[in-house]
Amino acid sequence: MAGRPVGTGTAAGLSTDQEKMQTLEEKEARSIGILTEALKRFEGKIATTFTGGKDSLTVLHMLKQIGGGKVPVPVLNLDTTVKFKEVLEFRDRMAREWDLDLIIATNREGLKKIKIAVDHEQCCLVMKAQAIDAAVAAKGWKALITGVRWDEQPARAGEEYFSERPGHVRVQPVLHFGELDIWDYIGKYRLPYCPLYDQGYRSLGCEPCTVKSTRPRGDGPEREGRAQEKEQIMAQLRDLGYF
Repeated sequence: MAGRPVGTGTAAGLSTDQEKMQTLEEKEARSIGILTEALKRFEGKIATTFTGGKDSLTVLHMLKQIGGGKVPVPVLNLDTTVKFKEVLEFRDRMAREWDLDLIIATNREGLKKIKIAVDHEQCCLVMKAQAIDAAVAAKGWKALITGVRWDEQPARAGEEYFSERPGHVRVQPVLHFGELDIWDYIGKYRLPYCPLYDQGYRSLGCEPCTVKSTRPRGDGPEREGRAQEKEQIMAQLRDLGYF
């Protein structure tokens, strides 16, 4: 279920892609090409995700470039009710400044049935995976763009640029970017970003499940500050529809 390929760019081709794309400009061009293809293939039936984090910010800016200064698709944000206030403030700032068609999804019914951050699998399933599925179904989207990358989590290392999920296709245009590539891109275009990154966080999740990293950018596991109980079951969560 998680990631049956429908396009090019397998993990088996990861080293090949890295060899072919040595510069940031080459990696950016590859991502722009994937996004352009996706917009044509799923015209009018596609949306992008925006978590408030650096990776989806990069994708959002690429879409803005393709759209001639306007992000040309709806923007889905999942509100689990326990996001950092800095993340929410940054999300709302970008929605205003970039005139985003922002859609905020919260699984209110599911929230009544769980205890946030107690059972990590159940919490992510209800507040993220089910919220994604409900939004996709309600809006009739056939594709959803995300900012996941090959190198950030072992469970994502086998992903495809175009990957089937129940009821829709995931489009993942920055799989070949590394953590430092993302920051180089943000620096190149002088993009604003969530201030938590300057406070020692390298990966932004829900507040009860995220702490500061002990290492600088590019050194060691990027998601070491995330709840490790969840990281250990990431493959199962992705099978259930999580990013």
